[in-house]
Amino acid sequence: DINADGAVYPGSIEGRFGNRKPPSSAYATLPPVFDFTRQGGGVFVGGNFWDGRATGERLGNPAADQAQGPFLNPVEQGLRDEACVVYRVSTSNYGALYRQVFGDDIDDIEFPSDLDTWCDVEGPPIELARETRDQVWREYDNIALAIAMYEESHNLFSSKFDAVRIGMAEFTKEEQRGFALFQGKGQCARCHPSNGQEPAFTDHTYDNLGVPPNPANPVYTGNPDFVDLGLGGFLATQPVWSDLAAEHDGMMRVPTLRNVDKRPYPGAVKAYMHNGVFKSLEKVVHFYNTRDVLPQCDDIASPEFGVNCWPAPEVEANVNTDELGDLGLSADEEAAIVAFLRTLSDGFMGEHN
Repeated sequence: DINADGAVYPGSIEGRFGNRKPPSSAYATLPPVFDFTRQGGGVFVGGNFWDGRATGERLGNPAADQAQGPFLNPVEQGLRDEACVVYRVSTSNYGALYRQVFGDDIDDIEFPSDLDTWCDVEGPPIELARETRDQVWREYDNIALAIAMYEESHNLFSSKFDAVRIGMAEFTKEEQRGFALFQGKGQCARCHPSNGQEPAFTDHTYDNLGVPPNPANPVYTGNPDFVDLGLGGFLATQPVWSDLAAEHDGMMRVPTLRNVDKRPYPGAVKAYMHNGVFKSLEKVVHFYNTRDVLPQCDDIASPEFGVNCWPAPEVEANVNTDELGDLGLSADEEAAIVAFLRTLSDGFMGEHN
């Protein structure tokens, strides 16, 4: 079970792995285009991927920008060129569906006759005529937009929470108590707001929660000194934002809490945080509650991990100490918050309608 260890997936090329747990595709279309707002002291908002690098600036849709990433990423699908993706869509058994939506322009592209052979091996981008390259990019954008529209169909808003919100169900006493704690003493709603008609349970900002590294991540096999700088690492590559990079090192996108406990079958292992280091909601909530109270372990292999100690953060700079770390929650209050979080799994209304 991938989630039981490093929580990262192998790519198309044997032995290669990503270095982060994949974020949810459900509700991935909700973040706005990546931007810097000066409200509240100045924060980055929006974008996709854990580090925000799928900004949505070019396509106007962060989910579409994100959809273009895995095709060419050498540790994911590992294709060498956008033309490989476009060609394979044009010759696929669903190509007719694509043409119904985007027209027949994809058929006007003069692909090299041996393109598919080139696409089966690694290498630099394929040399194409300027007109052909422009055509490929247009269709590649269309493919990404189509994927984003498919992802939007997974925004179901069909959880028990949603049923309660519209008067179709009632929380148990423990769930109701957990919701009150979520809104108040637990401070969860400060980053995962639950207000609005169909709340996303994220404010689309970025935070360094002080999460420890996950030594089961395969990235450490080849690079034992790896440190995931998150948003700061992305900002450092952008001239317009690079002067703000250091103060955002270690920050990751605040994920939606919808489906936070949804799993394919009872007992399936869930992995949490950007690196999958925590394996239960109970441990996540306990971490938020006691991160700054318990002493430090050497690493997560310690038998006391999450019980009497926590390992040091992966990135010690810029850790959020305002909204977590010493919440003063009792064990019963932690359990109530977990009970509420379990009401956010889609499918309740389908099962009870």
